[in-house]
Amino acid sequence: MDNMTRVLFPGSFDPPTNGHMNLLHRAAKLWDEVEVVIAVNKGKKCTFSAGERLRMMKTLTSDYENVKVTVWDRLIVDYAEKSGARIILRGVRALADFSYEFELSMTNKGLKPNIETIFMPTDPQYFVLRSSGIKEIALFGGDVSAMVPPIVAEALRKKMRRQK
Repeated sequence: MDNMTRVLFPGSFDPPTNGHMNLLHRAAKLWDEVEVVIAVNKGKKCTFSAGERLRMMKTLTSDYENVKVTVWDRLIVDYAEKSGARIILRGVRALADFSYEFELSMTNKGLKPNIETIFMPTDPQYFVLRSSGIKEIALFGGDVSAMVPPIVAEALRKKMRRQK
């Protein structure tokens, strides 16, 4: 067994936000390997396809030597077990996030007791970034450049123009 510490950072990343990137940047300093796991949930309608989200995240993480990106369409604890990761990182912004994330972590713990969940609060300037709000602002032509990386802002502009 290797001694590298691997953490999974799962999420829909629809779209990737500056808050996601803040957590990723901090996680990359703490752990030997960070794997961004883009969740594919057939019951959830996403603005961007799994392939589009994968391409954006691969571009956004290309400067990190210890970060890789993958797509997964089943339980995150199953991916953790398959990949050998024992830690799942979840970002939290507020008490409402924590409540949901706590319940999810308890469910995951019941399914796979050897997988731990670690909560990391976002830095204060990203406290209000919520993907759904960002997409709504973009849909109405608002400026999201302070909320998402430039490639994501451009992708949102193009996508929202087609939806109008």
